[in-house]
Amino acid sequence: MLTLGSLTAGSRDGAELDPLAREGKLRKELGLLAIFCIVSGAMISSGLFVLPGLAFAATGPSVILAYLLAGALALPALFSKAELSTAMPKAGGSYFFIERSMGGAFGTVGGMAAWLSLTLKTAFALVGMGSFAVLLFPQMSVFEVKLLAIALCIIFMFINLVGAKHAGRLQSGLVLVLLAALVYFVVRGLPSVEAVRFEPFMPNGSGALFATAGLVFVSYGGLTKAASVAEEARNPGRDIPLGMILAFIIVTAFYGLAIFVAVGTLDASALAGSRTPLSAAAASFAGTPGLLIMAIAALIAFITTGNAGILSASRTPMAMSKDGLLPSVLGRVNRRFGTPHYGILATGAIMIVAIVFLDLVTLVKVASTMKIILFLLVNLAVIMMRESRIQHYRPTFRSPFYPWVQGAGIILYGFLVFKMGMIPLVFTGVFFGGSLLWYAAYVGGHKKRDSALIQVVRRVTDSDLAPSGAALESELREILKERDEIIEDRFDCLVHECTILDRAGQESVWDFFRGISGTLSEQLGIPEERVYELLVERERESTTALRPGLAIPHIVVEGEGVFRLLLARSREGIVFSEGAPPVHAVFVLMGSMDERNYHLRALMHVAQITQEPGFDGKWLAAANTEQLRNVILLGERRRDAGDRA
Repeated sequence: MLTLGSLTAGSRDGAELDPLAREGKLRKELGLLAIFCIVSGAMISSGLFVLPGLAFAATGPSVILAYLLAGALALPALFSKAELSTAMPKAGGSYFFIERSMGGAFGTVGGMAAWLSLTLKTAFALVGMGSFAVLLFPQMSVFEVKLLAIALCIIFMFINLVGAKHAGRLQSGLVLVLLAALVYFVVRGLPSVEAVRFEPFMPNGSGALFATAGLVFVSYGGLTKAASVAEEARNPGRDIPLGMILAFIIVTAFYGLAIFVAVGTLDASALAGSRTPLSAAAASFAGTPGLLIMAIAALIAFITTGNAGILSASRTPMAMSKDGLLPSVLGRVNRRFGTPHYGILATGAIMIVAIVFLDLVTLVKVASTMKIILFLLVNLAVIMMRESRIQHYRPTFRSPFYPWVQGAGIILYGFLVFKMGMIPLVFTGVFFGGSLLWYAAYVGGHKKRDSALIQVVRRVTDSDLAPSGAALESELREILKERDEIIEDRFDCLVHECTILDRAGQESVWDFFRGISGTLSEQLGIPEERVYELLVERERESTTALRPGLAIPHIVVEGEGVFRLLLARSREGIVFSEGAPPVHAVFVLMGSMDERNYHLRALMHVAQITQEPGFDGKWLAAANTEQLRNVILLGERRRDAGDRA
């Protein structure tokens, strides 16, 4: 078990180096519970303990509907981020998805927005602590409240510096206590709810309802924080979408029930504008004990948000620096603890500045506006990745009802942005303009990267002007290898090194053998004519076309320790026998007698890969020989545990 003692136990130099940190990688330490608690803890804070009073003042009892509407509006972003996170579980979350799907300029804007929105939301939570700290300690001044928030920020920075596991454990414990307090509030308060307090339900009309939904949308901003720490998830393909969906269902239920109780137990004059609505409601039906329980619960909620905020927000500058969009120092991983220490320190510093200088209402409006725009870009990223038809975009979770969910999300988020008011819009516009200026000045035109958008343009226009996308394909392949914990074996090495031919036009099997004999002759060091004879002899014994579309010719050659592989594709098909369907995929195996056992294992690997559903479609759709190679490298098969590369 990893403990603080083991972390601080150093080598002779006082620091035992983490092998993952030496490679600039993060430790995979977060399980399903930790991910659920990171998301839940990030959602249950000011959005529940502070905002309901401000939102009630704007829309009345329909504030309950405003929260549920905001939750429904968050669903497109939830589905999109869940899909992108399982396809690309990398630190940086939204930034990484936007940059890889739409390029560096969009990535810079999205990354800066993701970093700042998460940081502002976390600062908002810590500032909100003041209202509840005063309930517990009435003698506290505003200055002391801010000092407390800054002190907690520094504590969270330290916890995150020593490892995500410790931050995750702290988060899990605190969130479970918080959920227990909310259960108490709902169960204890429901009998005291009075129906008359819900009339009139929507005194300010539907326009106020939608504007309020935009205001409280920040309450769901933590919903997708799991994407930022996906690289540290032990099983991202399952735990990221499951953790996000469970958190959404449970927290949305608590939002609705808790606000229902608050509206139904407090006078409108007491609730409107209150900075401590749940504590005030608890005091009305449970007295001082209820007030203290909910005040402590609120403090725990703010702590969980602060902890989760630093944990997830700090991964964005790390990812951006690795791509050359921010100074490289922000991408460094601590050699002892395996955490992005400079990214954590920079995030904490911005948070402290926000705590000291920013107004609460402006803070929440700007954070909500930027989060909405970020969600809009994430939905667009899914469309770009899907429509690019990049071979190695393979999410384990796919958004339902694509592309209708994403299209609806883009339209609705655009509508919400303009409902937020002029000040947040101006601030956000200035911020985006500044981000683009940073990109132009710091990056300029000297750093170009493939993106899914380029592939979409290339496919739609059928143009060769755009880059081929090989770099993005290779990166996604490496991400899939890491996600699925693929450790390459001997067969992978053979595929990496083998010749791959893309044959044009339909031909007979004999013409095909004649065409490849020269290539095989060079690899094996035997005469071309002898290679051709061996292929023909083996084919005449019995056809090597094992099923429609697939053939595995194999020959035995002289020597010891010899084993080679050649791959070939023919879109029009190779005719192995009259009346049989043409063959499009050919695996040629060549080995010496002492490699017969491995020959059988290689046949097994080929069979597993080619029996995978959709193999034939991927094989024929591959744009070039490198994509053909990747189809094999990422095919589903059992790897030889005792024969690693």
